Amino acid sequence: MADLVALREASDLIATGRPLMVAGDATLLARLPKGNWIGGTTPYFMSRSGGIVDRERVFVSPLDTSVSEAKVRVYREDELQRMVDDYPGNGCSFIIVPAGSLTHLRFDRECGSLLGLFNSPLVGWNAGVLLNELATESPKVFDGTTLQSYADAAVVLHATLPAEFAAKIEIVNPFRQGDGDIITFPQSGFVVTECLVNGKLADFADYLEARSIDTRWPLVADYAGAQINVSFQGIDKTPKQVRLYAPVFEGVEYRLAEQVSDLAGFFGREFAARRVTPTFSCNCILNFLYAELEGKQTGEATGPITFGEIAYIQLNQTLVYVSFERMT
Repeated sequence: MADLVALREASDLIATGRPLMVAGDATLLARLPKGNWIGGTTPYFMSRSGGIVDRERVFVSPLDTSVSEAKVRVYREDELQRMVDDYPGNGCSFIIVPAGSLTHLRFDRECGSLLGLFNSPLVGWNAGVLLNELATESPKVFDGTTLQSYADAAVVLHATLPAEFAAKIEIVNPFRQGDGDIITFPQSGFVVTECLVNGKLADFADYLEARSIDTRWPLVADYAGAQINVSFQGIDKTPKQVRLYAPVFEGVEYRLAEQVSDLAGFFGREFAARRVTPTFSCNCILNFLYAELEGKQTGEATGPITFGEIAYIQLNQTLVYVSFERMT
């Protein structure tokens, strides 16, 4: 069962040979034994007792016993197409990427153009560090089969399932497009200066400030019914620009999100309604902060608190989970 555990218990789980996802402080991950696992750094977690900051334990997500084969691979920023080419015939690929790395930025920009990206489930997260150490520490990922760590590469565990099982990825997004202005962008990117508001050119920073927009709530695009968030990182005065946690794309219509009155309660209610126990789940650091999730429970949705979620593509301010289901 996925939860925070002491280093010794994590080592015992690795010794069983079962494929694992592990999250925790870099010094702890480096002390784990070799085995069939991948890991990423974060001190933030949703444990069974609630949201917590913990640098003494690691979070272990064992993969379902239905996994028939698991292969760990490492991909540099120019090898992401090879990751897709290595997908299992039937199964799920679990990915961890260091937040802010060149590999992360390239995946954000180019994931949609990878041939075959949606041919098999791809789920995972961006590794991070304690927020007040972002300027001095780099997020890392770990290949448990070699104990090698990387500050700029994606580590992926390709899990094969028997034919009678299928992996199902779900995105739990508390945000929906509001009914305000339609915002488009003349250029794709993480840093924005100009935008088009209902077709009229505007300075994006001025637009947000003039309307006293609460940037805790994201921009939202509607992709054929799927609500995809782009979260705000900050507004700079000099030079005047808006920094984002994910790129906006040229020609896509965005609106500011409707505000959610009970963001903390949303996730617990959602999982109570779905009645599902995920194989793996993760939630965003922005939800942890803005919903004040420390000490609060979210039902069965336990896992690392991440600096970006991946469900085929890069996501922000969502909860992502995957379950392995027997086909009838």
